[in-house]
Amino acid sequence: MNLLRTSIAAVLFLASLAPGKAEPAPIIHYAPAENLEPVDVDLIDRAQHEIDMAAYVLTDWPVMQALMRAADRGVAIRIYLDGAQFAEREPAKVFRDLAETPGVEIRIKHENSDPMHLKCYQIDGRWLRTGAAKFSASGLKRQDNDLIVIESRRGGGKLQTQF
Repeated sequence: MNLLRTSIAAVLFLASLAPGKAEPAPIIHYAPAENLEPVDVDLIDRAQHEIDMAAYVLTDWPVMQALMRAADRGVAIRIYLDGAQFAEREPAKVFRDLAETPGVEIRIKHENSDPMHLKCYQIDGRWLRTGAAKFSASGLKRQDNDLIVIESRRGGGKLQTQF
């Protein structure tokens, strides 16, 4: 009986690896050779249902405007920001507009707790964006950073679970 269970498990595992079942390979982008801002804007513009974002810094205007457009389309947006980074800056008008947009929930990690250094988001439980690139103009355009896009229900789901 144990051998039968093992064989069934092996067949199911191999079936999950069958052609057409595998998830696409991650796509990796590098700044400053590439402007990463349009990558984020394009991904956010694809959202249909939800975006969960963890942002050490969120100061890039086009990214914030893309989030507002998504919310205007009915996409539920949850953003988690690092408290110390958030406290260091006077929020720009575009950030205040984002925070006031219906469907956008913003939470700030307590300033005195361990830093929240993530720069990632998941879209519709399907795409996961991660990497070193902060959501700032310099992080997306001028600094040596990477941005990795993974099309994966498993990857997107893991970030959803963390929220």
